[in-house]
Amino acid sequence: MYERLLNKDIPPTPNEILQHIGAESNSLLIALEKLLCERYSIIKELKFPFGNSYGWGFKYSHKTKHLCYVFFEKNAISVTVQIGNNDVSKLNEQLDTFLPKTRKLWATRYPCGNGGWIHYRVISNDELMDILSLIAIKKKPVNL
Repeated sequence: MYERLLNKDIPPTPNEILQHIGAESNSLLIALEKLLCERYSIIKELKFPFGNSYGWGFKYSHKTKHLCYVFFEKNAISVTVQIGNNDVSKLNEQLDTFLPKTRKLWATRYPCGNGGWIHYRVISNDELMDILSLIAIKKKPVNL
């Protein structure tokens, strides 16, 4: 149902990305990118990271600080955010302010030390705001 763009040899064009993720998810992607650009000096790269099962996506960074990946899925996008060991206490202090879905994804994260990776299929603006809050824990916004 949420198939990804898995042909590593052929980078997708912007039109192919739009057709794959659909108009609704494209709107969320545009909103995410706009909000990231308002908060950080964004570097956006089209990447095929993590082996063959994640597929194509955008990597967003602030200077040299990795913020998140956005993976293209059929009629959806998934955002992958890593919370490092040094940021776990900040996240735990704010955990009650997050949506139930976000709290569950943190509880079931892919572990890495005390932190870990959250893979978040974003389907609403409220979830998008939680993503931005998670990113702000990693890197305090610099343009606000």
